[in-house]
Amino acid sequence: MANTPLDIIRERMARRGDIVVGSPQSRRATVTKGSRPSTASRRGTGRDQRRRPDREQTFVARMVNQWWNRLLQSIYEGSLSEQEAEYESHSTKRDYLWNTVGIGVWGMVFPLLTVVSTQLVGTEQAGMFSMAFVTGTLLMIAANYGVRNYQVSDIDEVNSFSSYQINRWITSMLALVAGILYCTLRGYEPYMMTVSVGVYIYKMVDGLADVYEGRLQQADKLYLAGISQALRSVAVAAVFSVALFITRNLAVASVAMAVVACASLVLVSAPLALLETEKSRRWNMGEVGSLLRQCFPLFAALFLFNLIESMPKFVMEGMLPYENQLYFNALYFPAQGILLAIGFVYKPQMLRLASIWSNPRKRRRFDMVVFAVMTVILGITVATALFMGSIGIPIMSFMYGVNFERFRNHALLMIAAGGITAAIDFLYAIITVLRRQDDVMKLYLIAFAASVVAPLILVATLKLMGAVLSYLLVMLLLLVLLVLEYINIRRAITRERNPFG
Repeated sequence: MANTPLDIIRERMARRGDIVVGSPQSRRATVTKGSRPSTASRRGTGRDQRRRPDREQTFVARMVNQWWNRLLQSIYEGSLSEQEAEYESHSTKRDYLWNTVGIGVWGMVFPLLTVVSTQLVGTEQAGMFSMAFVTGTLLMIAANYGVRNYQVSDIDEVNSFSSYQINRWITSMLALVAGILYCTLRGYEPYMMTVSVGVYIYKMVDGLADVYEGRLQQADKLYLAGISQALRSVAVAAVFSVALFITRNLAVASVAMAVVACASLVLVSAPLALLETEKSRRWNMGEVGSLLRQCFPLFAALFLFNLIESMPKFVMEGMLPYENQLYFNALYFPAQGILLAIGFVYKPQMLRLASIWSNPRKRRRFDMVVFAVMTVILGITVATALFMGSIGIPIMSFMYGVNFERFRNHALLMIAAGGITAAIDFLYAIITVLRRQDDVMKLYLIAFAASVVAPLILVATLKLMGAVLSYLLVMLLLLVLLVLEYINIRRAITRERNPFG
């Protein structure tokens, strides 16, 4: 059978590894042009010829080579989705471990890069980067369109994965265009525009990768999604930091970050999902349109929620220097840790929660899970507040090179807001499982109206403290409304569907 191009490449690499250029072996190997040297002449014979010892590859190098060979072979054969899967599913411990690593590393990118930016280019430019990242995160949420939980809980695959992909590419491109238009309308100078667009592209890749990682979770291979997310996040953080260290130019570092994010999508996230899950049926425009309609309430609620969260920052951008963006986000990062920790607890169980809810006999157990997670949120919030009140603030001051002791009260209020935010996030995910997301839209509109008014008044009068207070008060209002609505939804479903009631 004729050699494939991959076989030819491997043979050439092997020959190069055996022959050292300029050595006696290579001189004897250069026989008549066009002839192939014998095995003896290539490896050398005699006492003066010493074969080089084989160097054992490191684990990382071995994994990279295996992945690269698999990827090239699949491309040569003309299809990624028709290849045989190599990694196991139904591995709960591994799912928890790598999902925790992936979310943890992803969640650390923003805090880490703000620390790096503060140390290398100062608080003002770090504040500019923070503002770009906040806007980019909003655009990423728009790109996600609230589909992840819907996709994962689509146990019967009513919509094909191909349709989910088309849907995500459409929403991601629209979100990127919206981001560029925002920069133009905002009147950003070229430097800030470049920083912002670089960050936006990275966050769009996050949004695109999410649909592939959601497919892995749907196939009960959540640990692979965690690995994909972790690799992308580490690569982005490393390249941004090195580029900023070398150039001391935030725009250059942001562009480098965008490039490596795109490379991670093409080389890891997308192929991994296609190789490790069953081939999807063809996409259907009706399904794509149905996803846009079905998930619009999810998108609108999530986008409104994050816009509510970000409103103090947008108000500060118009009233206060950019360094206040850095202070606000630095204070929020410990609170964000609560949200991430709760994500570690419940997100790997979304598929199982959907299965529990689908069985009417297990709905009391479902309610117990909801209560248990809310209790965990309270415990983590109290623990985080104790940590920040003792050694957390000195650690922050050391990391950023900024005195955060003056912001002690701000930090404790922000921790309380973080716990409330985690509870809101969890309750919304539960309402998604119940397929009653339409019922909460009016609540988000009420909270959004409050988020517009409160920061304008409080930031103008109390500056940074006003931004923190407005965030806390609006989140508290939304949580109270959501809890009341969840109780009403649960009672209504019990009356409508419980065959034993």
